[in-house]
Amino acid sequence: FFHDYVAEQEISYYSLLDTGEQLVDLKNDPIFRKYHHDQLTFSILYSFHENFLLPFSHDEVVHCKGSLIGKMAGDTWQKCANLRLLYAYQWTHPGKKLLFMGGEFGQWNEWRDNGQLDWNLLEFEQHQGIQRCVSDLGHLYETEPAFYEQDFRQEGFQWIDCSNRDCSTLSFMRKAKDPQDYLIVICNFTPNVRHDFWVGVPEITEFQEIFNSDSRYYGGSNVHNERIFSEPRPCQGFADSIRVTLPPLGVLVLKPVRDPRSVKSSDRNSEKKNGNTK
Repeated sequence: FFHDYVAEQEISYYSLLDTGEQLVDLKNDPIFRKYHHDQLTFSILYSFHENFLLPFSHDEVVHCKGSLIGKMAGDTWQKCANLRLLYAYQWTHPGKKLLFMGGEFGQWNEWRDNGQLDWNLLEFEQHQGIQRCVSDLGHLYETEPAFYEQDFRQEGFQWIDCSNRDCSTLSFMRKAKDPQDYLIVICNFTPNVRHDFWVGVPEITEFQEIFNSDSRYYGGSNVHNERIFSEPRPCQGFADSIRVTLPPLGVLVLKPVRDPRSVKSSDRNSEKKNGNTK
């Protein structure tokens, strides 16, 4: 359906340069991110004025600017987690995506035009994990209409909570044309695991975790949620809400369960559903 949809469109794209604001925020130590929270949300204010492309282009990784992973805050594990967080927020944010070569597996060197990419890094699990994460994000974008059917329309996006700067979290909905087809996205921009974190949702149902940037298959710590059921508890302007555990420096994508027989263990969901079986 995604390919048919793209073929029907006659669209010109405009580069949304404020993706650099998100990059700047993830350069900051997480303890200071609450002071730069608006840098993460500002781009939504005009995301639907044009057909925007979200670029992390070669301009970010040339002329002594360093690589994307090198710009991330923290030690090596945190840099990898921050990079997966950055990509997951880019992919779930309204707009089409552009990622310059080498970024998809976390190349440490900045790009150079007189040599090849550092493919040898794929011998290491942390870089294999980043590559799997980008691959699965692409698969998710291709297979979930909520991510592309209304990419350039206000009706395809709704904030759940964009103002929790003290916890450095964001939550929002992406919506397909079918009102029953939507996704919940929750981002945690700190290295703290957040237990019993309440998020408002539009109905009483079960939700399944269909993507988790902290999955062990991506090199994460594998903090995840098994089965999630909403409750009639008002939260963030919604009559109902869910209680989840947020992984450190991670993004969750949740989907309402319409067929209970389709529910799988969230720990293996990314691996089995997206073809990363071992």
